[in-house]
Parts: sequence; structure tokens; C-alpha cells
Amino acid sequence: MSAVTDITIPEDFAVVEQPLSLAARLWDNTLVRRAVILAGLILLWQGYAQWSDNPLMFPTFTETARAFWDALVHGTLLDKAWTSLKVLLMGYVIGIGLAGFLAGLAASTRFGQDLLGTLTAMFNPLPAIALLPLALLWFGLGIPSMLFVLVHAVLWPMALNASAGFFGVSDTLRMTGRNYGLKGWRYIGHILIPAAFPQILTGLKISWAFAWRTLIASELVFGVASGSGGLGWFIFENKNRLETAYVFAGLGTVIIIGLLVEGLLFRTIEHHTVRKWGMLR
Repeated sequence: MSAVTDITIPEDFAVVEQPLSLAARLWDNTLVRRAVILAGLILLWQGYAQWSDNPLMFPTFTETARAFWDALVHGTLLDKAWTSLKVLLMGYVIGIGLAGFLAGLAASTRFGQDLLGTLTAMFNPLPAIALLPLALLWFGLGIPSMLFVLVHAVLWPMALNASAGFFGVSDTLRMTGRNYGLKGWRYIGHILIPAAFPQILTGLKISWAFAWRTLIASELVFGVASGSGGLGWFIFENKNRLETAYVFAGLGTVIIIGLLVEGLLFRTIEHHTVRKWGMLR
């Protein structure tokens, strides 16, 4: 039998934890890194606009910032943004509700699965904006036609993601629900939705992005009843007036709202659900 000898690590080889420098700690922060990226993009924007020296085609960042502040404080930018958001939320909620119904039906019955597969194969490849002329014929120039195309933009990606999440739930969880006597919509609500929530959250994000750009594109083309449209109409009006800085201000508002929804709403939901549950790193 061989004797076990103690191994002594020399002091020269001892691991000493070195504190990170201030620059390294700052760079480790996601917000700081993104702020640096944004600052770099702004500098490129400002530099190119000054080099091209054509404010009608490409205004500088400072001109756009002044236009944004003027439209926000003295203009109608805030009202236009609120008008767009109200219409968007209505279409988004309706689309999510219909998608949840179809995905739940597909998870419960074979007929529902065939129905969802057929409808998504038919309508998912169809651009929502292509339906706007037909919506105008059916519903006229107003909010109902906008809601029609918004629901189309939201419904199919949300239904596909929710359905994929439902069918990806493990057999162990499914049998657990059955053993507790859960059936129908109680089974979906207590077992399938929590287990498939990462996929559902992805569908919510994709559907929001689709709805947002569909709404802006629709307002750019047709606006809403009586010309009292939202951000898309604001961009369209200023394009006709050759106020390019205000056009950029409207586009910037679209981007800012998108960043706020992603950074505040969806990140908060993600933090309190899938990350807290250990379903996402």
C-alpha cells in the first residue's frame, strides 16, 4: 500500500484575488456598454451629417434633437404618440386573446391543432400591410381598419410561439397535471402556460414589434380618420412639408418607445418570471 503524502502549495503559487479596476467594473455594466454604443452612433451621425452638409436630406443630431424638443413641448408629438399607442394596445390585446384561444385549442384537441396549422400556413406569410386596402373597403378610413391589420400582425406569430411552447412541455409535467385531475383550460392555465412561458414571452415580444411597425406603416400610408393620426401621420405630414429634422424626430420617437417597452415592460416581466423561476440564464 502506497503512503499518501501531503502536497504543500508554495506561497508563490497562491491565488490572490485582485479587485477589478473602476474601468473594468463600469464596462461590466450592460447599461454602460450600451450607452457607449449609442454615443458612438450619435457621433457617427453628427459627423456624417456635417460632412454631407445637406440638412434637407440628412439633418444633424443636434438639429433633430431641437426638432424633437420643439415637437414635444410646443407641438403635437406627445398627442400623436398617445394616439398610436392607444390603437396599438387595442389591436395587441385582441390579437393576443385570439392567439391564446387558438393555441389552447390546438393543445387540447386534434381538430384545433389542424385548424391552427392550416390558418398559420395560409395567413402568416401574408404581410399585414397588404390587407390594409381590403380593410379600408370593409371598415372605412378609421380605427377599425387599423385594428384589423394589427390583429393580423399579432395573431399568427403569437399563436405559433405559444403553440410551440405548449407542445414542448415535458411528458413529466403533463402527467403531473393529469394526476391532479386538471383538464381543459385549467390544465392549460396551471401546467402548459407556466412551463411554456419563455416561448410565450418571445411571442409577446415578436408580436409587439410586428404590431408597432405595422401601425406606423399604416399611418404613413393612410393615417386615421379626419387626419388625426398618430406617429406615422406625424412623419408623413412633416415629410410633405420638407421638415426632415421633424421626420427624424418622429422616427426617433418610434425607436424610443420601442426601447422603453423592451427595456422596462418586457425586461421586468422576464425578471419576475422566467429568470426568477430559473428557466432562463
